[in-house]
Amino acid sequence: MSDLGSATLDAPPGEGAKQSRDAAIYQRIYTAIVERHVAPGTKLPEDTLAEAFDVSRTLVRKALARLAHEGLLTIAPNRGARVARPTVSEAREVFTARQLLECAAMPVVVEALRARDLQSLRRRVAREREAERSQDARLSIRLSGDFHVALVAVTGNRPLVQFLRQLVAHSSLIVAVYGRSGGQARSCRDHGELLELLAARDAEASRDWMAEHLRAVEETLGFDEAVSHSPDLKQLFAAIEPRGAL
Repeated sequence: MSDLGSATLDAPPGEGAKQSRDAAIYQRIYTAIVERHVAPGTKLPEDTLAEAFDVSRTLVRKALARLAHEGLLTIAPNRGARVARPTVSEAREVFTARQLLECAAMPVVVEALRARDLQSLRRRVAREREAERSQDARLSIRLSGDFHVALVAVTGNRPLVQFLRQLVAHSSLIVAVYGRSGGQARSCRDHGELLELLAARDAEASRDWMAEHLRAVEETLGFDEAVSHSPDLKQLFAAIEPRGAL
């Protein structure tokens, strides 16, 4: 399986450490958003983050700008950065985009899938099941999203993977705003079912499975039940370990 998400640009001489700090700050904030430690609408002040990470505001500003470019934050002049809060219309558009992308990708995944890819994906499913048994909802949601990105990464199509990664991150925001307690865990079919269809090289059944799966996730959302909260950012980021991107 192509490790597309871990690819990085070479840093100029002498700037490797700076690049690493930029990436680490970005990844920790990204993790906090995707794992729903910070709710949509939460303000992320540069000075507070700089103190939390013990870095300059310049490094924080770069990470925030990258997240804003990916649509996970909004940055307004003189008002700073906030975690994006998707509207109902935007939420539906994200799931429509995922239906179009992921269902269409299944025949390509079937064609590209190798034995080692299947083994890697099965290990991911095992980690998902363990998180579910441990009732770790945040980790379970994160691992589920990672599975979808890793699945499409089998195709080796870098733009496709990057686009899906953004859609999956937006899905986490949507679930944070509109998700009913326990709804996604109850409705989601085990990804192991899909792997059996892929192993059998059944592209049509795999496409149908993905369509139903995404539809089931969307149906768990309560678009009239949005909630939010404001965490202590210093305490939050002290507890969050950076997770490697796909």
